[in-house]
Amino acid sequence: MRERKSIIIIDDHPTVREGLKSIVKRDEALEIVGESGSGEEGLFLVHKLKPDLVLLDLSLKGIDGIEITKQILKDLPDIKVVIISVHSKINYIKEAFLAGAKGYIIKESAPDKLLEGIQKVLKGNYYMDSYVSHEVVQELLLEKKHVEEPKRDAYGSLSSREQQILRFLAEGMQTKEIASKLFISVKTVENHRANIMRKLNVKNIVELIKYAAKIGIIDIDLWKD
Repeated sequence: MRERKSIIIIDDHPTVREGLKSIVKRDEALEIVGESGSGEEGLFLVHKLKPDLVLLDLSLKGIDGIEITKQILKDLPDIKVVIISVHSKINYIKEAFLAGAKGYIIKESAPDKLLEGIQKVLKGNYYMDSYVSHEVVQELLLEKKHVEEPKRDAYGSLSSREQQILRFLAEGMQTKEIASKLFISVKTVENHRANIMRKLNVKNIVELIKYAAKIGIIDIDLWKD
């Protein structure tokens, strides 16, 4: 019998987590040791339990899946991360693999592809379901030094709080909404916003939204009528 591999699921939709768990449990060699509906709690669980693999939603409130992936692999580089997302656009896929994810599965494909993807990643391979091949993933990784390096460096210069507020601003949230959501003052949000624009060298909210869409933080299609 194969050695059992431990898995943590991080997704903010309880029904999605239940669905993923039901699929994973079909393989007796896999064991779910924890689950979370938030990025912050998920990171805590990962550091505490040190699973073999993390199934991670890309679009989480607060810390997004890209930043979570980076933080996990910075501290625990042996853990495998597989992104489970509704997004199939190449910019999301690219950012996920560049952040260190080993697999990317579209949620609607999960019932058929999840176990296959987990098994391949645990064996040390990259995995992408039918939307993108292994060769394309390799090509994306080779582009790392040539594509959007200044933009990626600028995003990395933001603090975790600034990255969080950048996402909220790009998604169209107003200053008061952000202040209320994060339990901070409007003045503090305004200060963060000014620092974000200075670090990213953008002059207004339109440029900020374009920047966020360019590096895959938001889907620009959401702004279209």
